[in-house]
Amino acid sequence: MFPGFTLDHIDVGPVRLRVRHGGSGPPVVLLHGHPRTHATWHRVAPLLAEAFTVICPDLRGYGGSTTPPDTPDHSSYAKRAMAADVVALLDALGHERAAVIGHDRGCYVAMRTALDHPDRVSRLGVLDGVPIGEALARADARFAARWWHWFFLGQLDKPAERIINADPDAWYGGSPERMGAQAYADYRRAIHDPATVHAMCEDYRAGLGPDRVADEADRAAGRRIGCPVLFVWSERDDLVELYGDPAAIWRDWAGDLRIASVDSGHHMAEDAPEQLAELLAEFLSG
Repeated sequence: MFPGFTLDHIDVGPVRLRVRHGGSGPPVVLLHGHPRTHATWHRVAPLLAEAFTVICPDLRGYGGSTTPPDTPDHSSYAKRAMAADVVALLDALGHERAAVIGHDRGCYVAMRTALDHPDRVSRLGVLDGVPIGEALARADARFAARWWHWFFLGQLDKPAERIINADPDAWYGGSPERMGAQAYADYRRAIHDPATVHAMCEDYRAGLGPDRVADEADRAAGRRIGCPVLFVWSERDDLVELYGDPAAIWRDWAGDLRIASVDSGHHMAEDAPEQLAELLAEFLSG
């Protein structure tokens, strides 16, 4: 995986991030989603590295990155904390500004980085997601039926970890045929680590708590994303079924919004890497 890339473990304050980086040119950070690791980008990153310096970390608590101590309000896994990790990683690698692209849970981290640190983000890519606060404000019976895992992972009365750890492969799925043998092995090591499973549940608990509060505060204050934004949705996922026009949600957050779709399922970096890389390269070069 990742030919020509360097694998590092970099301290960013409260956590140490596992990160692959390579290529040359303007920097771009690629942030994975749940329950993947940075290896989900292994087909996309080398294509982008022909023109960009590509940085692929594991989010805190995921993959090979370390887990911070729990807090009662779950703020140690809030997207604000993860955004601070991204900025510290840029500092460690010597980059003043970078484009930040996020998929799924990484989409929320990318958005929060652009809102909290606008001087550090040159362009923002949000893949297959809408802001957490917006999703929860629209949570109806259809949302609950399709995305019930948000509430299963996020509640504490009967913690999800015990159920997931009984059979992580059955819960998380995935296959070497779809993901690539090495990426699947990396992902499988992560999901079989109870500490990682707990961290991923804490990510969702933060989503229902401090992340939602942060989004709602920004909406109330009229804060918007100042840099160019690309929203990409998967044609074989369910964002359109849930929201009709998910791009309309992003228009409330971004003045300069570009829209594209990919003929793929939810994990677009694995299903349609060439198409996604082409879309990202065009956006990043514009």
